Amino acid sequence: MDRLCKFIYAKDRTDRIRTCAILCHIYHHALHSRWYQARDLMLMSHLQDNIQHADPPVQILYNRTMVQLGICAFRQGMIKDAHNALLDIQSSGRAKELLGQGLLMRNMQERNAEQEKIEKRRQVPFHMHINLELLECVYLVSAMLLEIPYMAAHEFDARRRMISKQFHHQLRVGERQPLLGPPESMREHVVAASKAMKMGDWRTCHSFIINEKMNSKVWDLFPETQCVREMLVRKIQEESLRTYLFTYSSVYDSISMETLSEMFELELPTVHSIISKMIINEELMASLDQPTQTVVMHRTEPTSLQNMALQLAEKLGGLVENNERVFDLKQGVYGGYFNRGTRTRP
Repeated sequence: MDRLCKFIYAKDRTDRIRTCAILCHIYHHALHSRWYQARDLMLMSHLQDNIQHADPPVQILYNRTMVQLGICAFRQGMIKDAHNALLDIQSSGRAKELLGQGLLMRNMQERNAEQEKIEKRRQVPFHMHINLELLECVYLVSAMLLEIPYMAAHEFDARRRMISKQFHHQLRVGERQPLLGPPESMREHVVAASKAMKMGDWRTCHSFIINEKMNSKVWDLFPETQCVREMLVRKIQEESLRTYLFTYSSVYDSISMETLSEMFELELPTVHSIISKMIINEELMASLDQPTQTVVMHRTEPTSLQNMALQLAEKLGGLVENNERVFDLKQGVYGGYFNRGTRTRP
């Protein structure tokens, strides 16, 4: 593959064939878990800058390559890279169409018979299809590992941004259910695992993500099944530890790293590394006492009660401003609620 692609790079003078060769080369690297080579080739080619001007078959090949790149990153434990690679395809809601694996049901006014024939010709053969449930699961699990610690760290931040809208939508759907039974679908398993991770319960989270149902639907489809499962367990343990510290740091004056190591079944150097990074990045206001292997919390953040009081004050401030605007509109005058005493009555 490498030899053939390099021949095209050297001899070809048409952009289309060269672009297809680069995409096939990246796809081949990603398929064989050569993440860094695939990523570097994608970045050096700058295809993402002008792919929107390419013809539809090349765009489909680009979408398939990005998906394979994201799945490769996930297998290697590069969760953020996996999420970023899959974000555009999954957030569109048209993954099936964008990957050339089928047509979405649309109104006949949008597509005539001739257009439908052309689009059907562009579809890839069935044996080349990428499993859409596996793709969605990889995206949602990646979003969970990024979003849950972020939500715990910014619980009272009114300007908190969403990393994944689709993941938040699944959480809202789960919260609207009047009765919650055992999870059945892949999405329900991820939502249940997310709720467990919010509490810092990594064992329950692990049991929802890796079980017989999820193995048969998703994880057994990976070529390196055991390696992927081990990577997932490690990531769940690490992100659950971060979430636990974000959520319950206000409860502790200090906590032993040995205790955290036992709770999350992580090696002591790993716990030390995670907490050190959190302190350096100013995510956790604490210090490490090396002789006693203890994390000493600093009381710089407001307590839960103080956070709620600040939120209430912000909402009251907004309410006062809205009332001023409504009052001014009714009076037909602009200027503010407290200036009404100076107005002249007609």
